[in-house]
Amino acid sequence: MKLIKFEDLHATPWKNGGGVTRELYGYPAAASFDAFLWRVSIADVAQTGAFSSFPGVDRVITLLEGEGMQLLADNGKQTSLTMPLQPYCFRGEEQITARLEGGPCKDFNLMLRRGAASGAVEISRADRVLPPGWELLFCVQGRWDVRSENPDSGQATLAPGQTLVRESETGALALRALNADSVLISVTINLNANHNINLQPGYQHAAESS
Repeated sequence: MKLIKFEDLHATPWKNGGGVTRELYGYPAAASFDAFLWRVSIADVAQTGAFSSFPGVDRVITLLEGEGMQLLADNGKQTSLTMPLQPYCFRGEEQITARLEGGPCKDFNLMLRRGAASGAVEISRADRVLPPGWELLFCVQGRWDVRSENPDSGQATLAPGQTLVRESETGALALRALNADSVLISVTINLNANHNINLQPGYQHAAESS
């Protein structure tokens, strides 16, 4: 298991000046932004603006801090992303403008290359066992004790803002909340071993928008 501290993450400003993105992890690790199969990041949204278009990518966005935003699609659909820790799924090619409800906000983002990977974002507030298939844990608040069923994988304690990434572990994971208000985000990924992805041109770098 690999521990990643929030203060060690590189903040990449968006080209439109609307915020910054910090990548927690991408797979494959050495893949370019146009070639990732899945990617997890945290975005600080500073102002109202349009989301970048990501054709062929499924997205899950979860509000972490702030009053949130209204997501306005070009087909007239409006979605309120104002409740913290409520994952919202949408397709990356949708034309969406984010209108801030108040001041800046922070959100957790999962991107999945459609046809190559599927996944889910789950919120934990109490002790539980994660079945095999987990890939990444992010501590939102409180502290968590994390132990693999494989004794060779050891144990870790997660503090707020820290991320734990599975490397070679294949078994289940026992999570124990060390505080009454502990909150943890877990990301589960399923890769399609038979995928044959024809990457489309026109992907925009994460620095351009949320």
